[in-house]
Amino acid sequence: MAESHEEKFIRMTEAPVGKLISKLAVPCIVSMLVTSFYNMADTFFVGQLKSNSATGAVGVVFSMMAIIQAVGFFFGHGSGNYISRELGKKNYKEAEKMAATGFFTSFAVGILIMLLGEIFLEELAYLLGSTETILPYTKEYLGAILLGAPWITTSFVLNNQLRFQGSASYAMVGITIGAVINIALDPLLIFTFDMGIAGAGYATVISQFIGFCILLYGMQRRGGIKIRVSNISFDWHYYKNIFAGGFPSLARQSLASVATISLNHAAGPFGDEVIAAMGVVQRIAMFGASTMIGFGQGFQPFCGFNFGAGLYKRVKEGFYFCVKTSGIFLVIIAAAGFVFAPELIAVFRDDPKVIEIGALALRFQCITFATHSWIVLSNMMTQVIGRTGPATFLACARQGLFFIPAVLILSGILGVTGIQLAQPIADIGTFICAIPIQLKILKEFDEK
Repeated sequence: MAESHEEKFIRMTEAPVGKLISKLAVPCIVSMLVTSFYNMADTFFVGQLKSNSATGAVGVVFSMMAIIQAVGFFFGHGSGNYISRELGKKNYKEAEKMAATGFFTSFAVGILIMLLGEIFLEELAYLLGSTETILPYTKEYLGAILLGAPWITTSFVLNNQLRFQGSASYAMVGITIGAVINIALDPLLIFTFDMGIAGAGYATVISQFIGFCILLYGMQRRGGIKIRVSNISFDWHYYKNIFAGGFPSLARQSLASVATISLNHAAGPFGDEVIAAMGVVQRIAMFGASTMIGFGQGFQPFCGFNFGAGLYKRVKEGFYFCVKTSGIFLVIIAAAGFVFAPELIAVFRDDPKVIEIGALALRFQCITFATHSWIVLSNMMTQVIGRTGPATFLACARQGLFFIPAVLILSGILGVTGIQLAQPIADIGTFICAIPIQLKILKEFDEK
């Protein structure tokens, strides 16, 4: 039986901090791990086709997936942040209006992405960094993925709206079932039905649609905040808050896509092996960070409720709890990744050249992996409390301000080594910037 609004408020504002955040984080961690499996499943099964060009195509289309997800995160975080603050203030009707507005607007944008992408498919493939040899595979995979854009965007909205109102376990169920279906469909469509890389795309679309249906059911039955057409509002007030709360996510995800495109263009002159290797490294790094990000996502509704209720000391306590816990975890993950880098790359592609390039790149990234704890949690907190400026800067810094220039410049100076070094250099630069920004906000909490 679902909690009442009042019961949820009491739990979020009075339960012991560490225990509450950990409980909220568990379904978020599972959801993030499952989402990473979503992203890794296609890479793994396409890798069995024994083609560097096909594996490279998955890496190329990954940037388009990031754009589609960026739209979902924009509306999901934008509406979700607002919902959690309004629930903290007990403004339940406002929360319902925002939920409907964010959901239906994101669906409309998803349809627009699908239509434009299919019309300009080949031009889009080249823009994403496809080479001539990769192009046929990119068009097959991309054409299938674009069909799922409306469901992917709205799934991320529902996932985040459920999570921000403290119902992350229901979000976890929808994502997990979708991922299991995706992993089951991949080999069936790719090999049994001989659909090749297109089969991987259709497997993703089908599983995303099923996940969307489950999430929508969970929102209507269990989430507390219902999605109703009658609650849609075109008032600028709601879109302004969606923009304020969601723009940092849009910037972060969009720049992640631009960074991947830049990486593909920088790696292209060195061969499909480099594109394939760096694509695999991206997926592994994402999986490694997923637990930490899930932990931070458990912190976000806690942060929104307590900030909305004026409990600033409690927000600060939660932030440091998350930084310490996730930081220790990242050190352990980084050590394992450094030691077993070649074996991890080989899971996805058994080409010796791909393994050599990917293993060194992964080891470089492991050196700075623990900095993500402070960077990501600082970004999440500034976004939830409505500090759009600092949140947007932190969201843009890692992939935009530092990585894109680094990969484009260093690839010209150091070749493949420059491509491998770009991400850890970007991590160090972002970490240095994030420290004073977050400390200033925490000091303001002390003054309040």
